Amino acid sequence: MAGEGDAERSRRARDADPGRHRTDRSGSSAHARLNGAEDRSAPFERSFRALGSLAFANARVSAAAADLDTGETLLAIDDTVALPTAEVGRLLLLVEVAAQFGAGRIAPLDQVAREAGRDAGGGIDDPRVGGLWSSLLLPSLGVIDAATLVGAVRDPVATNGLIRLVGFDAIRARGESLGLRRTALLDYTRATRGPDDAPQSSVGSTAELQQLFGDLVAGRCVDRGASNRVLGWLAAGSDLSLVASAFGLDPVAHRASDHGLQLVNITGADRGVRSEAGALRGSHRGVSYAVTVEFDDVDLETRLGVLDVFRTVGLDLLERVS
Repeated sequence: MAGEGDAERSRRARDADPGRHRTDRSGSSAHARLNGAEDRSAPFERSFRALGSLAFANARVSAAAADLDTGETLLAIDDTVALPTAEVGRLLLLVEVAAQFGAGRIAPLDQVAREAGRDAGGGIDDPRVGGLWSSLLLPSLGVIDAATLVGAVRDPVATNGLIRLVGFDAIRARGESLGLRRTALLDYTRATRGPDDAPQSSVGSTAELQQLFGDLVAGRCVDRGASNRVLGWLAAGSDLSLVASAFGLDPVAHRASDHGLQLVNITGADRGVRSEAGALRGSHRGVSYAVTVEFDDVDLETRLGVLDVFRTVGLDLLERVS
């Protein structure tokens, strides 16, 4: 917590500049930039206010959105801060798998063993971890099927098996080659984290995650082939509980355009963490976006309030693209 001097300075800064919000519990302040923030009817004003309310309640919030075609920044709230992103870091794993396909280092039918994925995380069959493969009889899957499970249901066993296949060194190097400085996949999925494990499986800045989705849609992430492979895996994503809850799409069938909307996204959830990054194309425009909230998950009411804020951001994105 900040000392009294820091708190007083932070209060005076907010009074002097209504566009500045304290969103870091360490006492630091960061600009929350929004086009036309002074205009009460400005685009994304609802998002600005909803995320700000969480920040003033001591949550750490970060959000970024940009136009897919022009690159115009639509929303940026503490977007360079690295926060825990839970499973969102698996996006970097999928990028590396797709890149290794293109380079011929792995083949779509190379096998990933279920037991290898379980062993990597330790206690990965804990029902709190989720996933699908642990409930199936298949002892192994082709790489392309394992990647599909990761994109569709954030499957932990498939995630850990693919990490073992391509290696953390390759994933880190790929992230660096893409210019990612605050976004990384740090560890296997684990049911519990001990003192020798990374405190979270991934971290990321919403600015970098939003840009990464923009690059995927434009075919600039590694190359066109790799970008399309990753988008294909993500298009099967079934978690529409956060930002995408505002889009009215079928969680298990939204590959095709539905009322003029097309979505690819990836989500992350852990106790006290919710995160989503994606790209939404509508009848008039497209946007790439990322939102992360780290909060004190003390009761269901608090958690539901956070989910409402994600939906509010989704409503603003929907209004932008429609």
